[in-house]
Amino acid sequence: MKLLRHSLVARITASLLAISAMALVSIVVTMTVAADSRGDAAAINMAGSLRMNTYQIVSALQRFDQQPGVAARARVAELADRFEQRLASPELDDALPAAQDHPLQRQYGLLVERWEQELAPQVALATAGGGVEPDALRATLDDLVAEIDAVVTLLEQNSESKIQLLSALQILFLALTAVVVVIALYDIRHNLVMPLRHLVVLAREAAHRNFGYRTRLTGNDELALLGRTFDAMAEELGASYTELEARVSRKKAELERSNRAMQVMHDGSRALYGGGNDLCASAAPMLRRLEQLLEIGPIRLSLHDDHDDREIPILATHSARRPEYCRDHDCHACLLDPQPLTLEDTVAGECVLLPVSVGELMLGTLEVWYPRDKPPADSVKRLLNALADQLATAVYLQRRIEEQQQVTLMNERTIIARELHDSLAQSLSYLKMQVARLERMQAKGVPREGQAPVFDELRTGLDSAYRQLRELLTTFRLKLEGPGLASALRQTVAEFGERLETPIDLGVDLPPHLLNPNEEIHVLQVVRESLANVVKHANAHWAAVSVAFRAARLHVIIEDDGVGLENDSSPPMHYGLVIMRDRAETLGGELTLSNRAQGGTRVELVFTPQTARLISQHVGKASRTATPVDPRADAIAIDRHGNRD
Repeated sequence: MKLLRHSLVARITASLLAISAMALVSIVVTMTVAADSRGDAAAINMAGSLRMNTYQIVSALQRFDQQPGVAARARVAELADRFEQRLASPELDDALPAAQDHPLQRQYGLLVERWEQELAPQVALATAGGGVEPDALRATLDDLVAEIDAVVTLLEQNSESKIQLLSALQILFLALTAVVVVIALYDIRHNLVMPLRHLVVLAREAAHRNFGYRTRLTGNDELALLGRTFDAMAEELGASYTELEARVSRKKAELERSNRAMQVMHDGSRALYGGGNDLCASAAPMLRRLEQLLEIGPIRLSLHDDHDDREIPILATHSARRPEYCRDHDCHACLLDPQPLTLEDTVAGECVLLPVSVGELMLGTLEVWYPRDKPPADSVKRLLNALADQLATAVYLQRRIEEQQQVTLMNERTIIARELHDSLAQSLSYLKMQVARLERMQAKGVPREGQAPVFDELRTGLDSAYRQLRELLTTFRLKLEGPGLASALRQTVAEFGERLETPIDLGVDLPPHLLNPNEEIHVLQVVRESLANVVKHANAHWAAVSVAFRAARLHVIIEDDGVGLENDSSPPMHYGLVIMRDRAETLGGELTLSNRAQGGTRVELVFTPQTARLISQHVGKASRTATPVDPRADAIAIDRHGNRD
């Protein structure tokens, strides 16, 4: 019973087994009753034949009494034997019930007794020659026939009772089967069909992301257990889905915030990389916007001093005063916050300390403070690492630009000093010697006619020195006003073409951004000096300038159809070729002067450009030396007083 209460399958199986059992019992009972009723018809017929046989015996006795004879006696004896055989026949005996107290059994006994005690003695007496008494025979006949009719009636009633019993059993089993079917259908409807409908509705609602529907099934069977399990699953799915939606919303908000932060960093990169020495003015607005977006702050940037081996604060957002090492007191980028804060005033109890480095070169540190109860997410830490890399790139570029400017300035000063020494200084030294010579001549009283050659040399030397000064001034005042070397070359060719009174051919084949400004100036100066020599000394009617980049080297060729060169040495008091060779050495190249086969001069400068595109150099160096670092590995917990944990 416990199994039936807790198992729908067991109840359905029990119902099917009960229906099958009742059908089987009904079939067996029917077959048993049918088998038991199989001889009833034969018994009734046999009993009916006894009645006919009785009439035949009485008729034969009467005939024998009227006409005695052997044949008549034999006929009576035959009919009597037949009666006894039929009375004791198996058909009639098998139809009798086994119980001795059964009415049919008692009536059969009375029939046998009446035959043996009444009719059989009369038959024996008559056949023995004793005669027949008609009245007694008629009374015996009537009694015997009545007994036979009673037996037939009881046999018919016995057969009908079996049929009624079979009908009653069929009705009983049919009623029991109907009851079992009704119970099974009720159980199936309330414990199978309706729970399945609830489960289907739950599945349909779950498919439409409605996890609030519940089956609320009661009971202990399989579907009730399944319904409670589905209810719990729907509740868990609803909670999980709600949590996932919340996580998706948070992730979406983080992505939007990260995108805005990346946009801020992208927009600030132009000012950051092009800010020159004013790192505060370019970085402070970007840092304050990042603080608002990422809900962090304040942020403090410190640069490493290699000489004193210390960290120097350069920039701090939410600052109430100017940084101690501020280089531009006209800049107020760090003082624009309407509500300045100090680190002690913030609720931040910890900070992320990020290295500002390029490869293995440590440039400084970036302190990012955040509330103790709201640590930054991993995406924010990745953005902060990108910010540290961006600041490192800006600081690195700034230092490289400053170094490059210093190197360029020193190179230019060296060139100016060397050109002044090789040209104007020597001319002035020569003039000084001539003045000393003139003073000695005047001290000795040399007549004016003897001093005239010295005055001529002084005049020639002054003219040469003045001319050299003008050339140097023209050279030193030269600057690139156009967008690149090609534009400056076109202006130079046009200028000297007017002076030569004939157009100068120009061919330029250079990749963009190949040369740095220093290299462009040296190339332009070599071209200008060569064209100046063509205008002054070559007596040329044609000139051409070609600048091309081939096989990783730059080829600068200046040709003319003039008088050519006696040799590749500079004439006295002329230092143009010397300066051109110095420029070639500065570029790390080679300057070649030769005469053309068609006539004229060919000047060729060949060198390998050493570009100073600092961003490319920084990216290449970083890709060779930098290794992936977990952002959390760079985070060092610091308390609100600045002590590292």
